Amino acid sequence: MRRGHARCSRPASPPRQGSVGPARCRGAQSPAGMEARCRHSAAFDCTPQPAACCPDWMAGLPDALPLSRLSIPGTHDSLSLFGGRRLRCQSWGLEAQLAAGVRFLDVRCKLARGELQVYHLCTFQRASLRGVLRRTLRFLRAHPGEAVLMRIKEELPVFSRPGFAARLHRCLLEEGRGRVWCREEVPTLGQVRGKIVVLEALAREVLGIPYEQLSISDAWNVLSLKRKWARARRHLERAAGGDPATMHLTFCSGNGLFTCPEEVARFVNPRCYQHLRRRGGQPVRWGVVIMDFPGAGLLRLIVESNGPLASRHTAAAPSTPTGPSWHPRGRGGGRCSRHSSAHCPRRRPSGRTLLSAPRLCRRTSAPVERKRVSSSCWVPGSLRVTMV
Repeated sequence: MRRGHARCSRPASPPRQGSVGPARCRGAQSPAGMEARCRHSAAFDCTPQPAACCPDWMAGLPDALPLSRLSIPGTHDSLSLFGGRRLRCQSWGLEAQLAAGVRFLDVRCKLARGELQVYHLCTFQRASLRGVLRRTLRFLRAHPGEAVLMRIKEELPVFSRPGFAARLHRCLLEEGRGRVWCREEVPTLGQVRGKIVVLEALAREVLGIPYEQLSISDAWNVLSLKRKWARARRHLERAAGGDPATMHLTFCSGNGLFTCPEEVARFVNPRCYQHLRRRGGQPVRWGVVIMDFPGAGLLRLIVESNGPLASRHTAAAPSTPTGPSWHPRGRGGGRCSRHSSAHCPRRRPSGRTLLSAPRLCRRTSAPVERKRVSSSCWVPGSLRVTMV
């Protein structure tokens, strides 16, 4: 355990069946040991379950913190578990990711047979958006101090399919029950505890924070692993030293003609781990760090960079926990009944809540610095944005 991280230390526990920790991997000589070393390290993990969990790391952070000031671990193509080596991006299921501390989910959908189904390219991932929302809200009901950012994107549209936005809006209305943040402005943590924060990339409608107007590094088409990491590193430093009111998203993931998501993660994740480790114990805002096959150690470094910030902001309340707590992986936890259907409210200037059939806000042309919404569905606040 490294110094300065006592709050997030993981209790000693026996390695799970079929895998071994990094220290034991170094001494393994058998083929089974070598295979385990390839599958599991502090930065990279393609085993079915994470080595440790941190389900409540946001609970000790102050309510007044905007999400743009946090370091948040996330996963790219979060539900991409099927499709073989060329397409698979994750090995942990949704519940395992959330329990491990992941708080940004990247969900790609297609409108098929009247429902939004989760896809990676042309491969169905055996999940629906409704199911993803219910499972995420179930986790948040068990951990009400947390918040989950969810990017919802239409997968591979040459042109946006008619009805996608309306179906998405209806899905958020029926599953949300007031626990989905559908506004444009970046909220504070206190505003969205126990909620899903939607980041969307629709052309005309307003159903959440406009994803395409945040500060994003997503060089997904990888021709050179070294150049991929160099771009991700530069954007991490931009996030650390940039405007704290701007949300930064850094994708450490990628794919390419001569590589695959797993190979990119094996190269980039350890370098990201070492880069963040050099500033361990310091209050650093890394923004949202989005990965394929992240290891528990890498997740821990991202989460712990919020710890000193939490201590600084909670000096007036010493009884409040100031850092995340890490626990060894358990089995069979976190299963409960699915969430019932619900509503995602919007408010007019008069304060009335719109709970009727789907009604979309139409985007109008506007400068990058601030987007305008038609007066028929007004959304309070504004969003500071940066394009890269």
